[in-house]
Amino acid sequence: MPLLSAEAILLDVVDLHDRDRIVTFLTREHGKKKGVARGARTKHSRFGGQLQPLAKAQVTWFESAGRELGRISAVELVRPAHRLQADLEGILLGSYLADHLLEFAQEDDPSDHLYRLLDSTLEALLAGVDRDLAARYFEAWVLRLAGVFPAPRACPVCGAPFAPGEGAVLPPNGETLLCFECGGRSGLVVGPETLDFLRRIGRESLARLAETAEAAPVTAATLRQVETLCARVRRHFLQRELRSYDVIQKTRAGL
Repeated sequence: MPLLSAEAILLDVVDLHDRDRIVTFLTREHGKKKGVARGARTKHSRFGGQLQPLAKAQVTWFESAGRELGRISAVELVRPAHRLQADLEGILLGSYLADHLLEFAQEDDPSDHLYRLLDSTLEALLAGVDRDLAARYFEAWVLRLAGVFPAPRACPVCGAPFAPGEGAVLPPNGETLLCFECGGRSGLVVGPETLDFLRRIGRESLARLAETAEAAPVTAATLRQVETLCARVRRHFLQRELRSYDVIQKTRAGL
């Protein structure tokens, strides 16, 4: 049983029996991993206060060939995440971020890009970056890293760049953006401001985007259209929706 240790971000923590918890975590070197923290639910557990979803921690675990679950021997907090989840909006957003990595990160597959994306997004959120802006940046980049996000610069059918001020269209059940000549207007019409924002996402960090947004604010309408676009592309790729996104939608409707 090899002993491994790596910096990780905790994605999910669920109870197992009366004493233990199953922890799913993301590392740069080993991708997504899952292990049992034995005794984590007991009163004087050595894991007390350490198993915070979305916290960054140094995780040490044993792996056994042929077993899906490892055995976690130690978790040392590097950066807690409880401030992010101090209210309902933060709890829902945290669950949404984690859900993406639970779905798109692969076990035993190095995940440096996904790890850095999640780490930098959480760092920005804890520093006070607008949550809506951070969520749209994060979801678009997850799809880009998965290779399924539609290119916002040119039509893949005719090769023509999207004309300034005209936007593009995502066809029904489509997975790419088309110009109006090739795609018509049957589907989700994506405005020029949204295309510009998507191009900025591709070249600017979240922190930089937040800085420039202070001088030139991104409108709520643009952020909603980015959200809708990402949701449609993600749903087409996964053939279902993330459970956390369904919860967010129902909560919004209820409010």
